[in-house]
Amino acid sequence: MSINPIMQKLADKLARTDLPAFAPGDTVRVQVKIKEGEKERLQAFEGIVIASRKGPQGTFTVRKMSFGQGVERIFPYNSKVVDKVEKIRSYEVRRAKLFYLRGLRGKAARLREVERAS
Repeated sequence: MSINPIMQKLADKLARTDLPAFAPGDTVRVQVKIKEGEKERLQAFEGIVIASRKGPQGTFTVRKMSFGQGVERIFPYNSKVVDKVEKIRSYEVRRAKLFYLRGLRGKAARLREVERAS
């Protein structure tokens, strides 16, 4: 099933190009715009990317531990709420979806870090 050419042009026009390339298994810091009354501020959400969906309505899911409680947040790639995404480190994974991390705690939830070429 193909996408309507007009919709494809619109999706290409609205697609963001300022995000770094990241994949499941990477630790990212997402700067989220928070509006409080008249003021707007940035709040960081740092965690491991556990899932990613591509396409015009693509999203990525970030999971972090906050006070011993797992917190997941789904961010659309093309959202105006996402100000900036920074890739912090990469881990070696063999899956596209890392939902198995939800059931692991402490040392069991560790991933093997990929060596960086400096």
